[in-house]
Amino acid sequence: MLLFLFRLLALVPLPVLHAVGRLAGRAIYALPGKYRERLQANARQAGYTDPAFPGQAAAQAGAMIMELPKVWLRNTESLAKTFSDDDAVVEQALAEGKGILYLTPHLGCFEITARYLTRHGPITVMYRPPRKAILAPVIESARSTSGLNAVPATLQGVREFVRALKRGEAVGMLPDQVPAQGDGVWVPFFGRHAFTMTLAGKLAAQTGVAVIMTAGERLPRGKGWRIHYIRLPEPLPADPAAQALLINQTMETLIRRFPTQYLWSYKRYKQPAGAPPPPAAATPSDPS
Repeated sequence: MLLFLFRLLALVPLPVLHAVGRLAGRAIYALPGKYRERLQANARQAGYTDPAFPGQAAAQAGAMIMELPKVWLRNTESLAKTFSDDDAVVEQALAEGKGILYLTPHLGCFEITARYLTRHGPITVMYRPPRKAILAPVIESARSTSGLNAVPATLQGVREFVRALKRGEAVGMLPDQVPAQGDGVWVPFFGRHAFTMTLAGKLAAQTGVAVIMTAGERLPRGKGWRIHYIRLPEPLPADPAAQALLINQTMETLIRRFPTQYLWSYKRYKQPAGAPPPPAAATPSDPS
C-alpha cells in the first residue's frame, strides 16, 4: 500500500510536491515540542538568529520529504531537472585516475546527488536498513537504479567501499551521521563539539582517493536541483581528529551556501551510548 502511494505521489508535478511539503513542514514546526526546540537550538548554534530562519528550514525539510517519491521512482525525470556548474571538480579527480570518496551531508536533496553522480561512473553508497519493515519495499525500489550500488552500514559494507575505491570507482556516505561507539571523535561543528565519524578519513588515508564534499541544492518553484562540490585539500591530516575537523569545516562551508536546506532538526550533538562524554566546555543542553 505504501509503495502504491509513493507511486501515485511520484506522478505529481515537482512544484506541487515542494509546495505541499513546505506547508506541511511549517505546520509541524508550529507545534510546540522537541522538534521545534532542537531545530531552533541547532540553527542558533550555527549563528542563524533571524526569527524567520527556523520556519524556513522546517519548510525545506517538508519539501525534502515530499520530493522523495519523485526522486526514488521517477529517476529519469528527476535527473532531467538536475545540473551542476562544478562538474570540472569531478572531472579533474577522475583524470588523476583515482577513486572518489563523496561526502554528502543532510543538506538539500541528498537522494538526488548519488543518482546524478552515476553519470561519472558507478557509485557505491552506504545505507542503514529502515527501522520499520513497511518501508522496505519502497527503499528496495529506490535502490534499483543503474550504476548505483547500495551496501549496508556494516563491516561488510565497509569492505565493499574499500574494494570499489581500489578499483578506481566512487563511494558515497553521510559525513554528519552520528557514528556508533568507538567509531568517532569529538570535534567542533558550528562551534560545538559533535561526535564525528572517523571512517571517511580512514578510507581516504588507506586508499589515497580524492575526497569531495557534495550536495544537491533544491531550486525554487520546483525547477529541480543544482549539484555543488568542494574538493578537500590533499593530503588529509594523519591524525583522525584533525581529519574529522577538516571534514566538519568543509561541511560548514557547503551548508552556508544554502543554509535553510540543512536538516537542523537532526540530533547532531547527541552522545551515542557508550561513547565518551564531549568536552565540558562545549556541552550546552540538547533538546532530544
